[in-house]
Amino acid sequence: MKILIVGGNGTIGQPVTEHFLKDNEVIIAGRNSGSLKIDIANSKSIEQALVQVGQLDAIICIAGEAKWADFKELREEDFYIGLRSKLMGQVNLVRLGLNYLNKNGSITLSTGILADDPVVKTTSAAMVNGAIHSFVQAVALEMENGKRVNVVSLGMVEDAYEKYKDYFPGHNPIPMKKAINAYVKSVKGKGNGEVIRIYD
Repeated sequence: MKILIVGGNGTIGQPVTEHFLKDNEVIIAGRNSGSLKIDIANSKSIEQALVQVGQLDAIICIAGEAKWADFKELREEDFYIGLRSKLMGQVNLVRLGLNYLNKNGSITLSTGILADDPVVKTTSAAMVNGAIHSFVQAVALEMENGKRVNVVSLGMVEDAYEKYKDYFPGHNPIPMKKAINAYVKSVKGKGNGEVIRIYD
C-alpha cells in the first residue's frame, strides 16, 4: 500500500509510521518535518502536497492544533485556531484527498477523548473533536468506489503521560500498541464512518 501520514513524526505519528513502514510505502508529511511539507490549515498547501504524491491507497492524519485555555480567556480568534487547523484541516484533507485515493482506499482522521470526556481548559479542543466525529459519520454515507473514512479517538497515550498527566487526573494512559492498532483497524479493516475510541 502507498500511505500518506500527515504528522508522521509526532508523539503518536512516529510509532504509527514505524508500524506501517514494515510492509508499505509510507510518505511522511508535516508542517515542520517529514519528506513532504504540508500545513493542513491551508487548503492550497494540502492540494500542492497531494499533487506531489499522486495516487494513494490510504491517508492518515495525526495532526491539527487547538487552543487550550480557560474559557473566560478564550477570544474568538483562539477558537479559529482549532477550527482552521484540526477541524477544517482534516475536512479539507478528506475533501481534496478523495480525488487522489484509489478504489477501496481509506482516510483516517484523528481526534481524542476530549470529544466525550473533556477536562478543564479544553472547550475549543473538545468542540472541534466532537465536530469531526459528526463529520466522519455523515460523510461516510456519501463514499463511492469502496472508499472509506474513519476517525481514531484516543485517550492520553503513554508517551504523552508525563507532559499531560496533570490535565487528566485519574485517566489511564493508553499503551502505544493499542493506539497503533486503532489506526491499523481503520486502514486494514472494512469499517466506514467509524469513531474508533480507545480510552482505556
